[in-house]
Amino acid sequence: MENENVLLTKTIAGGWNYSRVVKRGQKIRLTDLEGGANASVLCYNAKNFSERFNLGDTLKIQHICRITENCCLYSDMGRILLSVVKDTVGWHDPLCGCTHAGLIKERFGEHNYQNFRNDFYRNGYDSLLVEMGKHGMTKRDFTELVNFFSKVVVTSDGKMTFVENNSKPGDYVELRAEMDTLVVIDTGMHPLNPSKEYLRKPVKVELLTCETSTADDPCFTSCPENSRGFINTADYNL
Repeated sequence: MENENVLLTKTIAGGWNYSRVVKRGQKIRLTDLEGGANASVLCYNAKNFSERFNLGDTLKIQHICRITENCCLYSDMGRILLSVVKDTVGWHDPLCGCTHAGLIKERFGEHNYQNFRNDFYRNGYDSLLVEMGKHGMTKRDFTELVNFFSKVVVTSDGKMTFVENNSKPGDYVELRAEMDTLVVIDTGMHPLNPSKEYLRKPVKVELLTCETSTADDPCFTSCPENSRGFINTADYNL
C-alpha cells in the first residue's frame, strides 16, 4: 500500500481562489464537498513559470477530450506537470475555460465589493489573476485550464452542453506532481452551468506525500506517448 501522509488540509470557499506549489513526491487531492462543484485549475513549472500547461498537447498526445484517471497534464515543453492517479468523477472538462466579468454581470447582475463586501460576485478570470499575482504573474501569463468536477458534451446538433450533477458530494480527484508544480485554483461556477443562481460550491484541498512514478505506473503505460513524456520529465528532474 502506498505510503501517504496528509501535510495540509484546506477548504476553499465557493467562488474563491487558492494556490500552492506541489512538489515532486507530493500529490494534491481535490474533493467536492457538496456536489456540483467546479475547480478551475492552472498549472506551471514552479521553478520556471514560462513553462506551463499546454491543452493542445495534452489532448493530442493522449487522444482524449476529457481528463480522468491515468491522464497526464503536459507542459509546453513536452514534460508532464501533473498526472491523475485517482478519480471518482470520471470526466473533467479541459475545453471551456472560465467565467469572466461580463458573463457574470449579464447573467446575475452586478454585485460588486463596494456594496456587497465578501459576498460580491466573482468571476473565474479575475479570481485566477488575483491568485497568479501573488506569484508575480500577470494576465500575459494566463493560460489554458482544466475545470475539475465539470462535464461538457457535444450534442447531436453540435452544441457544447453542460452536464448537471456530474460530480457528487465526496467525489475527489488526486493529482500527483511529476515535477515541482505551481497549482492555481478558482472555485467559481463553470461558464456553461445553466443555473439561474450564482453558485458558491466549496472544494477541499489536501496535500499528501506519495511515491514517485515508476515504469509500471498506469499513467506511464496508458499510451506510448506518455512513457516518452515521463522520460523527458525524469531527465529534467535529474
